[in-house]
Amino acid sequence: MLHHNDYEVDNMSAKNELVLEGTVLTAAQWSHDHQEKRFFRCYVEVPRLSGDSDILPVLLPEEKLPLMGQGCCVRIQGQLRSFNNRTGVGNRLILTVYPLEITPATGEPCNRIILSGSICKPPIFRRTPLGRSICDLMLAVPRRYGRADYLPAIAWGQLAVHTGDLQVGDSLTIDGRVQSRIYHKATGAGVEERVAYEVSVMHLLEDEEP
Repeated sequence: MLHHNDYEVDNMSAKNELVLEGTVLTAAQWSHDHQEKRFFRCYVEVPRLSGDSDILPVLLPEEKLPLMGQGCCVRIQGQLRSFNNRTGVGNRLILTVYPLEITPATGEPCNRIILSGSICKPPIFRRTPLGRSICDLMLAVPRRYGRADYLPAIAWGQLAVHTGDLQVGDSLTIDGRVQSRIYHKATGAGVEERVAYEVSVMHLLEDEEP
């Protein structure tokens, strides 16, 4: 059982399943070493139905580098993970795709994630100037060894209305996609363009019994 502030998350009910298919945009660059293993980061472009694309970071161990060459079309099965940014630059929470399996692309672009965990911050419900409902969520999804991923999600319309009533500690299972979003932030050096990553909620699923 994972304890965080006033709520608990049952590892048996946790789920973090991601499938992406797209094109490797950048050559992998060294990211960090951990427990005598080297990790590298690259970016994958995943098309949207609208014709736009999401540009998503992928963190991979050195042994998977041959599968992620620049320009390759790949299908990734893995998880969305979060890490604390200790550099003091940019977002405090860094999100990245962590591949468990990499195979050649099938020719059918895919961006789907299923997450099951607990609400760990009060949902923020608001409306756009045009009256559309939006709800920002933060979901805690346990990993092994007492760790958890803290993953931001955004719901729209009736899904926003429903999730806006949730409380910290409530369990939630969502089906959605991982999206990238450019925003501008005012800093001491001026206005900077930054990229945020979040899960766009498409459906709410029934929580499974452990």
